[in-house]
Amino acid sequence: MLQKNNVAPDFSLFATPDQKITLSEFKGKNVILAFYPADWSPVCSDQMALYNEMLKYFEKYDAEIFGISVDSKWCHMAFSQSRNLHFPLLSDFESKGEIAKKYGVYNEEEGECNRALFVINKEGIIEWSYQSPMAVNPGADGILEALENLKTK
Repeated sequence: MLQKNNVAPDFSLFATPDQKITLSEFKGKNVILAFYPADWSPVCSDQMALYNEMLKYFEKYDAEIFGISVDSKWCHMAFSQSRNLHFPLLSDFESKGEIAKKYGVYNEEEGECNRALFVINKEGIIEWSYQSPMAVNPGADGILEALENLKTK
């Protein structure tokens, strides 16, 4: 798993069936990447709902959040609409898990992303990373602490 001070690997992933998001386009903003195993699972649903509720706090730190899993762009669209999410879910579907592998958080045995968080600074450097046990929602405290540390730098 990539750690603090690693350069965050760039990527371009589908956020909707016809729109891609490229990480490098967000240089100059703080970015939160929330890798998670799968849409529709109970822990993932709760985790993404929590981050949806935390958006106003992330915005105070000039931070964008992106959820990333190996689910398809169509699955993400349905999941996002059903949960009324207001941040992009990115599809690491093809080649399956390619970006999760670059970040060191792909679970080959399960064929899905591990539950991992990254806070990336405005220059594209990882400031904080954390891998949670699969059955545990990592919450937002670590993210907020990392963003607060960036603010005081």
